[in-house]
Amino acid sequence: MIFNAYADGTFALDGALVRCALGRGGVIAATRKREGDGASPLGTWPMRRLLYRADRGGHPLTGLPVQAIHRFDGWCDAPGDPAYNRPVALPYPASAEHLWLEDHVYDLIVVLGHNDDPPVAGLGSAIFLHLARPDYAPTAGCVALARPDLERVLAQARPGDAVAILPGSAPAEAG
Repeated sequence: MIFNAYADGTFALDGALVRCALGRGGVIAATRKREGDGASPLGTWPMRRLLYRADRGGHPLTGLPVQAIHRFDGWCDAPGDPAYNRPVALPYPASAEHLWLEDHVYDLIVVLGHNDDPPVAGLGSAIFLHLARPDYAPTAGCVALARPDLERVLAQARPGDAVAILPGSAPAEAG
C-alpha cells in the first residue's frame, strides 16, 4: 500500500483527506534535496520501521517492525560521518538529532527509506513520518500527522508499504 502526502498539506487516508505538515522548505525533487534545507523530498519512500516512546504509552497496532527508543537515541545528520542518516547513541561525536524530545512529535516515528540504501553524504537525513504539532507547524522535511491519523496509518501498514510525497494538491477523490 502507498500512502499519499500532497504538497498542499493533505494526506490521503481511508478514502478521505486529512491534514498533514510538510517541510518548511517546501516540497522539492529528491535529486535537489540537501541536508538542512528543510524540504520534503518528492518520491515514494518505503516505511522501514516504527520507533516509539514506551514511557508515553505502548506502541500502536502495526505490521511494521517496532522498536522502542530510549533517552540517548539519536540520528546522525553529519554528511561527512560514516553513520550519516543512521541511528546513533548520544552523545555522539558528530552532529546528531535527538529522538527523545520533550514535545510529543517523536513519540511515534516511522523511518522512511529516503537516502538510506546506501546513504549519500549531504542528500538529506532523518526523513520520518511522525506526529504533527497542534498547529501543524512545518517540519524539517518530514511528513507529520495528528496522532489518531498516524495510528490509522500504522494499523494498515505492512512491510513493503510506502509514503509518497507528491507535488500539488490532492485529487478530489482521495481514495
